[in-house]
Parts: sequence; C-alpha cells; structure tokens
Amino acid sequence: MTPVERRVRDRIIQSGPISIAEYMEIALGDPDHGYYRTRDPLGAAGDFVTAPEISQVFGELIGLWCATMWQAVGAPDDVRLVELGPGRGTLMADAIRAAERVPNFLAAADIHLIETSPTLRVRQHDVLEALHPTWHEHFAEISDGPCVVIANEFFDALPVEQFVRTSSGWRRRSIGIDDAAGDLCFVLTDGGRSIPVPFHDAPLGVPCELRPDAEILVDEIARRITREGCAALIIDYGHAVRAPGETLQAIRQHRFDGVLTQPGLADLTAHVDFAAVAEAARAAGADAHGPVAQGVFLDRLGLGLRAQYLCESTPERAEEIRAGCRRLRDPDKMGKLFKALAITPRGSPPPAGFGQNSARTC
Repeated sequence: MTPVERRVRDRIIQSGPISIAEYMEIALGDPDHGYYRTRDPLGAAGDFVTAPEISQVFGELIGLWCATMWQAVGAPDDVRLVELGPGRGTLMADAIRAAERVPNFLAAADIHLIETSPTLRVRQHDVLEALHPTWHEHFAEISDGPCVVIANEFFDALPVEQFVRTSSGWRRRSIGIDDAAGDLCFVLTDGGRSIPVPFHDAPLGVPCELRPDAEILVDEIARRITREGCAALIIDYGHAVRAPGETLQAIRQHRFDGVLTQPGLADLTAHVDFAAVAEAARAAGADAHGPVAQGVFLDRLGLGLRAQYLCESTPERAEEIRAGCRRLRDPDKMGKLFKALAITPRGSPPPAGFGQNSARTC
C-alpha cells in the first residue's frame, strides 16, 4: 500500500466516500507523497513526454507567438510572461531563445512560473537561472500588469468530477472501500451540483466529467487579460464538443495503469473540455479563439519553415528534427488529439495560428 493510498483510506474511513476530484488532489498534490510533489515525471525514465521535450521547434514557435501578442497591445515596457506547469523549463528556455530576436521583448518580459513541485523547481532553476524567474504556487500571486500566459499540458491534470445519470436522478461518482475485498472502488453518492445542459440527455450509467477548478482558473486568467491586456494560450489533449464519457486515466512508465491501483505512483489526467474552457473565458468578458488542432496551429505558425531551416543548418540532426515535428503535427500522433485555444480581450482579432490567413505569422 502506498503512503497516498493510506491517506485516501484514512479520509474515507473518517468521512465516507470521497469525490474523484478530492482523490486526484491527494494522489497528485499531497505535500509529502503526491505524484507531482515528489518526482520529475518527464522523459524516457519517467512516465510521459511532452511536446517541448520532443522538439525545440515547439517552444520556439510558442515564444514568437507570445512576442506577437505583446506587440499587439503596443509592446509595453513591462509584461509578465507566465507559464503554468513549466516542467523542466524546456519550453520557456526555447521560447525565450526565439523571442529574444523580437526587439525589446526580452527586456520587457518578467518571467513567472506556476509550479508546486520542489523537484521540478530545481530543474527549472538550473535551466532558467539566467532569466531570473519568479516562482509561485498560484496564478493569483502574479502582480498586476499585462501578461501572456502559457499552459501546455497543465489543465489535463487538474481534478475532475464525474456524475452519472441514473433512473432515480443524477449521482456523483465517488471513491470508497469495497466491503468484501477491501480495495478502493468507485461508488455512487448523492449529487450536489447542477449538470450542464449538454449532459442532460446523457445515457444512463455513462459518466459525465466536469472540471470546476479549471473553470475557476480560466475565469481568473480571462478577467486578468480583459483588465490588463495581452493573452493566454492553452495547449492540451481534449475534445472540442462537450459529450458524455469517461476520459480519466492513469499513466505510469509510459503505459496505462489502473486509476485506483497505486495512487501517488502514477500520473492522473483527463481530457480537457475545450468547450467548457471557452465558455468560462467568454463568461468572464474575454474572447476565446479555437480550439484548433495542434498540427494545424503549429503549421500556421511556420513549423515547416523552422524545421527546414534547422535541418539545413544542422544536417546531422535532420532526421531527429523531422521525426519530432511529425510527432507534433501528424493527426495519428499529437496533431489532432492535442488542441490549442487562445484567450484575448473582448473584440481582439484572431491571434496568430487561429485565423484562416495566419500561416507563417510568426
């Protein structure tokens, strides 16, 4: 039994079944034993690989996108460049290396990292020390002023709730302890939350996923952008249309694992509901653009041109560069499942990558 499972069991014994969101909060964020608090999960020796680790082109294009959004609001002398869940710092390092070519952007950019993992903060410090970033636990800690926010594979790990329509009404899908076997198990408990209209006719017994924490965070980011200016870019795997169905999964050593099998030792994620993200942003007074498939988004930013340049300038790495870009772009890899969504102040034109004529903007 893992230390996290022991804490989960103690919580259930004390107060009864817990929600899936509470289970995820403990499994991923427990201060002493939580998955993200205690390890570097990235890379071949970890549990998963993200786009910045696959190709430098990803971060470079994102960096230039950030610089164009800064220019779009008049290139203010002071802008907060904020990354949620910056991993090893790879994306930010690549982004700054590309964006520093834009006159005055690096001098204006004040870098802020939202990170709760002590282990990853050390890795980020090693990579980004020369940029003098500031670390925070929460987005609300960022000081006032224009900001450009990046969130790559961040929202998928925020806790989800699951609700199931039964013949007697809606019930919350929770986690309890099986009386016979003594194992953690899923159970149905009383609801306690209004269900969005798109789920009202969900088939009986099919889980519907909600992510209240994500909607709260999007509201906070959107209000900040509306008030202070600039933009946010969210890239993650997920769906564009709200629909019933379970996407909660556990990943360990690059393979699927049981969600309840070894809490604290596996990553827990669920697909991002981009329709809910866009709805939350618009309700806060901002505009939401997209989602756009990642492959389309990166192509519009100039993925092919940048890859071609790198292949020609470093021919010994050409096949590695091409393979990385194919993985990011191809529909049967990351190009379709992963999507991009931008949040801008109300009335803003579509940002680079989100308009039909935005190819090669960066």
